[in-house]
Amino acid sequence: MIRPLLNRRACLQVGSLSAFGLSLPMLLRAEQAAKPKRLKSAILVYLGGGLSHHDSFDLKPEAPDEIRGKYQPISSNLPGVQVGELLPLMSRAMDKVCLVRSGAHNNDHHETATNWVMSGRFGSAFGDWPAMGAVAAQQLGFNGSVPPYVAIPRNPSFTWELGKSAFLGGRYESFKAGDPNEQNYRVRDISPGEPLTDARAARRSSLLKSVDGLANTVQGNDQIATYDEFHQRAADMILSPIARQAFALDKEDDKLRERYGRNTFGQSCLLARRLIESGTRFVTVNFGGWDHHAKIWEGLEKKLPEFDRGFSALVEDTTARGLLDETLIVCMGEFGRTPKINKDTGRDHWAPAASMIFAGGGVKVGGVIGSTDKHGAYVTNNPVAPADVSFTIFEHLGIDPRRQIHTPDGRPVEILDGGEPIRGLFA
Repeated sequence: MIRPLLNRRACLQVGSLSAFGLSLPMLLRAEQAAKPKRLKSAILVYLGGGLSHHDSFDLKPEAPDEIRGKYQPISSNLPGVQVGELLPLMSRAMDKVCLVRSGAHNNDHHETATNWVMSGRFGSAFGDWPAMGAVAAQQLGFNGSVPPYVAIPRNPSFTWELGKSAFLGGRYESFKAGDPNEQNYRVRDISPGEPLTDARAARRSSLLKSVDGLANTVQGNDQIATYDEFHQRAADMILSPIARQAFALDKEDDKLRERYGRNTFGQSCLLARRLIESGTRFVTVNFGGWDHHAKIWEGLEKKLPEFDRGFSALVEDTTARGLLDETLIVCMGEFGRTPKINKDTGRDHWAPAASMIFAGGGVKVGGVIGSTDKHGAYVTNNPVAPADVSFTIFEHLGIDPRRQIHTPDGRPVEILDGGEPIRGLFA
């Protein structure tokens, strides 16, 4: 028996509402509009060390041997667009992304450049400005179920950790997810710990009161001041079935896990997808190890196949699930690599040119933005600066890039002091 769509009471309600000019179709449309919409989110796939654009997405097959390199270009599913031969899966996914070949800035130092591209503001190597994920957490808030800003497996690190919250303080630091490829993967802090007895709670309260005065005078007191907030957030996540489910990679089909790749990067991409489905607003997937000053072919032949499998799976999976309407995926490093291969068969740091990939969030897929000269050394049109990337991501998330935030001494500063949306990126 087919269940009636409306019972007698509902029919009477619809009939009475029609007196006010409301019809059943109007009510149904209103009900649909009232359903909660998925929040906008961003996934940053960060290739720490600097991907060689010459050997991946901006090959120069007509250049001299010492620039062209070892790999042959292969055709993609976009007419006229070629990628490196170690990217066969990405060659079949290029119609789902927008390739930007004109990333450019002027700093070749790992830490300084990384802090710049991850925040959109230039500073020192010590992380003067909060990373985009930290700003997203501060501006968009914490929903009590999943962390707003997650780093998988952790923040980028060279000589120290990068991608941090800087002066925004500890409450907006990333949640470090750990390595999702570990056997019996279990997320730290998302499982119940030692119970907090009344006596221990009282001692903790007394201790916190005793250091209140000190906390107001020492640098970094945000960590002390937000201790209870951290504890409450941890408790929320422990109790939340949404958080526990988000990190439960073992619930995924084995074939899909194999499609992403049974390695740290592949499983990190899969976890990123699960997190944004559950409400996390900003995920950084950290895939370092691209700093190939020597033996670059040996390095790329290990790294590029893992990237090819994991990133193409992320793009195809999020597309198939309808997640890309509200999710912007950005793939980049801190810079590119030198056109000329050095004496150690490597490529060195090169900030004037780099390739990036964008997908989702209304991006005009199936195109190429910008270009470099015949040697891949310098951008020849539509240069894209770090602030432009950050500006684009913030606008997607609904954050005004010119909104003011405050330093610890109360000084107002704009989230970004420059930048504009990437020209030609959106339909």
